[in-house]
Amino acid sequence: PAIIASGPTVPDPSSCADALAILERYAIAIPEPVRAALHSGALETPKPGDPRFAGHQVQLIAAPQQSLQAAAAAARDAGIACHVLSDEMEGESREVAKVHAALARAVALHGQPFARPCVILSGGETTVTVRKPADGAARGRGGRAGEFCLGLAQALQAVPGIWALAADTDGIDGVEDNAGAVVTPDTLGRAAALQLKPAAYQDRNDSYGFFGPLGDLVVTGPTHTNVNDFRALLVLQPMDAAMKKAAG
Repeated sequence: PAIIASGPTVPDPSSCADALAILERYAIAIPEPVRAALHSGALETPKPGDPRFAGHQVQLIAAPQQSLQAAAAAARDAGIACHVLSDEMEGESREVAKVHAALARAVALHGQPFARPCVILSGGETTVTVRKPADGAARGRGGRAGEFCLGLAQALQAVPGIWALAADTDGIDGVEDNAGAVVTPDTLGRAAALQLKPAAYQDRNDSYGFFGPLGDLVVTGPTHTNVNDFRALLVLQPMDAAMKKAAG
């Protein structure tokens, strides 16, 4: 609770000293009056045990698992088996995407560990390490859901029968106007037709620039809730021998 929306109504176990240590570790420059206020403790927040929190109670009314269970129920109502991996997945978005892609490919190619057709769901909050582009180009636009989709599209290698969506449940992926993006079996083919090179876009963290021209951004507007990220992979028809050979 102390870190959900910065926890303005709950005790804060962190301190001004913690903030100063982070500023020093990463050499972050801040206005001198703010630094002085941190040093003096003027910006200290109420801590656990403070009498102002007597009778205080916290109750979560929306949680990541609820969003996944709701999606699972919708899939099952449509007659499709659904498997929830976890609501606590973390790590680099592009790396988490590789793991999801490997699982989806195994289902599409071998029917393992889940039978087709099925939906695979996961939640949790991944991260994006913003890198300096190797070609010196300006950094791109996009958030962790888009970065996941960009990595997923490449790792799926255009295997037929797999569709995916990743989005931030508050409707804003990073600081853009989209919640996330979708990936289809022909994402890479359509990108090639537009001369969009996914690896180059990923190098500059520009998932927004990649999925925008494809018409594959997911734009919902603010949803007025926030229960971390949401990812869904739909695996449909089985693959015949020719498809398996083409997929390598």
